Amino acid sequence: MPDLVLYLPGFIAAYAILLVGASSPGPAVAMLLGIATSQGRGPALVGAAGIASGSIVINIATLLGIGLIVSQMAWFMGVMRLVGAAYLLWLAYNAFQKAIKPPVIKASDIKQKSLYRIFMAGFMLQVSNPKAIVFWLAIASIGATEGGGGLIVALFVTGAFLISFGCHGAWALLLSSRPIRTAYQVARRWIEAGLGAFFGFAAYKLATTEL
Repeated sequence: MPDLVLYLPGFIAAYAILLVGASSPGPAVAMLLGIATSQGRGPALVGAAGIASGSIVINIATLLGIGLIVSQMAWFMGVMRLVGAAYLLWLAYNAFQKAIKPPVIKASDIKQKSLYRIFMAGFMLQVSNPKAIVFWLAIASIGATEGGGGLIVALFVTGAFLISFGCHGAWALLLSSRPIRTAYQVARRWIEAGLGAFFGFAAYKLATTEL
């Protein structure tokens, strides 16, 4: 697939941001913690699948929307890259703030639910999260699939789903173990500092990319 090679740099850049973002603690992690501690690993993995599915819906929507607008206004991609860089800087700032004073992650209050309801809870949490939408807009601004056909878009979306599910699924597995949760709390200051450095670097690279 010679065409795919041309898109690999954009795929790698977008996936790197997604990997770090999906690994970062937030509302989704709090929900998974509640499910893992109250209902076990299996239901927590179902919740992770729901979150990943919600992410892909936003991913496809942003790709379609950005592609349509770019076809009408070529300068829009440049604006979106600056907006994306600004958002990544905001993420970096928040990560450094958490490194200085790490907040305590509290499990969401999760009542006993069927696997379908758990999946839908994860899905709705993600698609209704404004920060997730802005995050995917920042990734879309890289233009990883710009000019590509349906196969390129399908490959990108599939890879994004696997990363999102892999990251949230890892949280679901890890949060089922009390020793792992304790170890994470101890190391969280350094983890957040590393996230801040990564998001700051990603913002710089995105803002200075030649348009």
